Amino acid sequence: RDQPRSRGLGDVYKRQNPGTPRTVETIEGASPTGGALSRSLFWCSSVLNAVGSVWIFVLMILINCDAFGRTFLNHPIEGVIELVEMSIVAIVFLQLSDATRRGRLTRSDGLFSRILLRKPAIGRTMGALFDLLGILFMAIIIYGTLPLLTEAVDESLYFGTEGVFTAPRWPVYFVIILGGFITLMQFATFTHRYICGGYQLPEQSS
Repeated sequence: RDQPRSRGLGDVYKRQNPGTPRTVETIEGASPTGGALSRSLFWCSSVLNAVGSVWIFVLMILINCDAFGRTFLNHPIEGVIELVEMSIVAIVFLQLSDATRRGRLTRSDGLFSRILLRKPAIGRTMGALFDLLGILFMAIIIYGTLPLLTEAVDESLYFGTEGVFTAPRWPVYFVIILGGFITLMQFATFTHRYICGGYQLPEQSS
C-alpha cells in the first residue's frame, strides 16, 4: 500500500485495493467525472463561473470609477452601492456549482481523506451523507426563493430608490435558483458515484 503523501489543500491519495485492478484516486472527497450528465454539468458550471468572473470585473470597474468620481469630480455614479449589494449573493451562486464540482467547498478533509484511504466503504458513506446534506440544503434554498421570484415578477419589485436608481429584483432570485439547481445536481451525481463505489480526481486539482 502506498503511503499518503501530503500536497497541501488538494491532498491526493492513491490506494490500490487488494483484488481490484484499478487505482482509486481521491482529492478533497470529490467524486468522478464522466457521462452525459457530468459533461452537461461541467458546461453549465463553467459558463456560470465565467459569468460570475466577468460580473466581478465589471463591479471592480464601477467601484473604482465611482470612487474616482466622488474624490476628484464630486460626482458619484448613482446605483453602484445598490449594484454591489445585490450582486454579492448572485455571484456566490453563479460560482458555487463550479466550486462544488472542483471539490473546493470549505471543509476539513484531514480525517475524511484518511478514512477514505484506509476504510473506503466508510469513507464513501461519509461522502454520500455530506453530498446528501448538500442536496437538502440546495433544495431548501430553491424552495424558499421560488416564492420571492414569483412575487418580484408579479409586483415588479426593485432595488434602489425610485427616481434615482432602480434595478429589478427578479434576476438575482433567478440566479439563486439556477445556481442552486446546478449545484444540487452536482451533489446528486457525487452521491450516486459514492454509492456506486467510484470516485476520482475532480476536473482541476489546482
